Amino acid sequence: MNYPLETVLLAFGLTLLAGLSTGLGGVISIAKRNPGPQFLAGSLGFSAGVMLYVSMMELVPTGIESLAKNWEEKLATWVGVGAFFAGIAVIAVIDRLAPEPMNPHEPDAISDRQRKQRQTAMMKTGTLTALAIGIHNFPEGFATFVAGLEDAKVAIPVAVAIAIHNIPEGMAVGVPIREATGSRRKALVWSTVSGLAEPAGALLGFLLLMPFMGPTTLGVVFAAIAGVMVFISLDELLPAAVATGRHHTAIYGLIAGMAVMALSLLMFL
Repeated sequence: MNYPLETVLLAFGLTLLAGLSTGLGGVISIAKRNPGPQFLAGSLGFSAGVMLYVSMMELVPTGIESLAKNWEEKLATWVGVGAFFAGIAVIAVIDRLAPEPMNPHEPDAISDRQRKQRQTAMMKTGTLTALAIGIHNFPEGFATFVAGLEDAKVAIPVAVAIAIHNIPEGMAVGVPIREATGSRRKALVWSTVSGLAEPAGALLGFLLLMPFMGPTTLGVVFAAIAGVMVFISLDELLPAAVATGRHHTAIYGLIAGMAVMALSLLMFL
């Protein structure tokens, strides 16, 4: 189908703005000059809450709903659940194959070893989170772009809703990257780049995937990415938050992250 250039540019612009809002989350993650353990616990817990809520309450149901457009409902549910656990299995294998955070035979002082171990663990957490959010944002950007092509009145509230819930996703990337590197600039760059997957998804989808992208493909992708995000939350973000020694702050942050994500989704129902 041929679309007017103005329509294509509007759809892409909406997708770009929604994706770049992860950079605002990155700004929030670097706003505090010297974050202490309480801020770190709350931020990592918040990030875990965002990812858990969006995975279980949005991605899995959306994936199953998309699969059900082509398949019988019971089979669609089975495939969606299977894709969810397949996503967990894939990221678990990647996690197991990743290098250990530190070499115990290096002649560093204990404090230096612990510091390097924590920094490496945080870097891995931030990298995996950025990867998961980027992959999640890819079909999300394509979906926003398609909505923009079909109806701007639908696309604008969709783009605003996505922009709102991309802000805490940007924080989920920025906090561990900043803690790992000590660099505010790197935290901001990684947060912003993870959101650029949305306009990339729009562009690639428009050029290559439009003939092949259907409800089944999107359904499997959404459910699998939900599994990836749940694993990262439970295996990386939450343990890192608790390890700061501020257990209750981590849990309060987790609940707050869920609440913020829930509100961002409810605003445009």
